[in-house]
Parts: sequence; structure tokens; C-alpha cells
Amino acid sequence: MILADIYQLWQSAWPAGVTMLCLGSSFAVVLLIASEKLAVKVDPKIEQIYNALPQLDCGACGFAGCRSYAKAVLQNPELLGKCAPGAEESTDKIAKILNLQISDSGAAKRPIVHCQATEADKTYYGKYQGIPTCIAAEAVTNVQACKFGCLGFGDCVTACRFEALDIVDGLAIVDYEKCTGCGACSAACPRNLIQMVPFNYESMMTVACSSKESGKVTRSMCKVGCIGCGLCAKQTEQFGIEDNLARLDYEKYEPAEQTKTAMNKCPTGVIVYRGKNAPTPRQPGKK
Repeated sequence: MILADIYQLWQSAWPAGVTMLCLGSSFAVVLLIASEKLAVKVDPKIEQIYNALPQLDCGACGFAGCRSYAKAVLQNPELLGKCAPGAEESTDKIAKILNLQISDSGAAKRPIVHCQATEADKTYYGKYQGIPTCIAAEAVTNVQACKFGCLGFGDCVTACRFEALDIVDGLAIVDYEKCTGCGACSAACPRNLIQMVPFNYESMMTVACSSKESGKVTRSMCKVGCIGCGLCAKQTEQFGIEDNLARLDYEKYEPAEQTKTAMNKCPTGVIVYRGKNAPTPRQPGKK
């Protein structure tokens, strides 16, 4: 009796099973054909370009990540050379992948903090007690006497993914051995003290100040600020004075006796070197 019941059940069920099997097979074939017909074909050069990049996804190129940049540079070769961490090595590899001839794109840019005032050099109106970020401190008036000085709360340190910055005695310091030139620190500084500068040499001379106040006012606020005296500009055309501040033309900078003389004559010692193996800044009044 039981065997008869099972046989009858099988007799009634197998047509439905066969039907489901046929339908499933049909759907599988349709999906397989659709996947082939509708598949988005990826240019293999995108993967090659991606592999030529450092794959840090730092965003220095202006894109969300290295893969996005790889797609963009394939579509628009004019974007070649935007990868700061990869520098010339990545640029050369990508140029070969795209079969392009490239010209000298100039020196790699690295950040320079245009301030050298430590806690001992600054004048404060009162101790800031708010949110410990530079952006928050910048929103408060009279945090420190000089409105052009480093606030020292480390927004640039937080922004850097390569641990290339640190706050030492209230001042942002760049570790050029770790720096990739991504520019995140420059974008993070609310006072625009960190500028991306073409490093034509391992260490670059710079005016480590951003104050546009008169010399008298600067002296009253900071011991190591530029007073706009113009002694540097008298030694070489590489320096100039604008808005009470000495400025160095980084594009034209070349080490010379005149630039060294300008540095040695600076009464506040604001002209210093920045970069790998940079000489220790001299004390004002000492050669």
C-alpha cells in the first residue's frame, strides 16, 4: 500500500519537477547570454595604470582614489603627472603604457610651513580653551597676537596619511623623508601657512613667515617674524618685498653666494632651509 502511494505521488510530481528543471535551465542560459551581451568591458590598460600607481588613495591627484585616477588618465592623457606620491616613477610607467612621450614636468612639490615661531616666540592674549583644532581656534578672535602664525593644534598632522608632520613646541614640522607631496596638509591649514613648493633641490631656502604686518607690529608679536626690512632683496633679485613680507621666487631659486648673504644678513633669522638634510637654522645676529 505504501509503495503504491509513493508511486502515485511520483507519477503526479515528476512532470512539475521536469518543468521546473527546464525553466531553471532556460533562465540560466538567458542570464549567461545577458551577462555576455551586457557586460561592461574594462580596458586592460586601466589595471596596468592602476598597478603603476602607489595605490595609496591619498586624493592628491584630485580623484577619489588610484583606480579612479587610472580611468581618468586613460581617457585624458593630459592628467598624466598628477600623482604626487608616485612622482616621476609612476608618470614614466604610465607614459609607457599609453605610448606617450613626456616632457619635463618640473620639480616635485613639497610643503613648506611659512612660520617658525615656537611657543616661546609667540605672544598670546589668553590661553585658548576651546575645541583643540586649528579651524576652531581660527574662528576665535585674538587667540594669539599674530594672526599669521601657526596655531599648533595639528589639523595638518591629522590630515596627513603618511605621518609626515608633527607639532613640536607649538609649530608644525614636516618630515621630508616621509612626505609624499600629496598636499593634504596644505589644504587642512586654515591660515594657508603651508604651501606646496617646487623642490628643485633637496633642501630649499625659504622665508619662514607669513606676516603682512609692519615691521614694528611684527616685532611686538613675534621674535622670529619677518619685519620687511628689505636687506635680503638688496642682495639678490631672487628675493622681493611684498605687503611688508620678504618673498622668495621658488621657481627661480638657485643656491648662490648672494642668497647665503641674504640669509646671513636677515636680522630676525627668518630665512631658513627646509627639506631633506636641511641645515640647522642660525640664531638671529649670528653668521
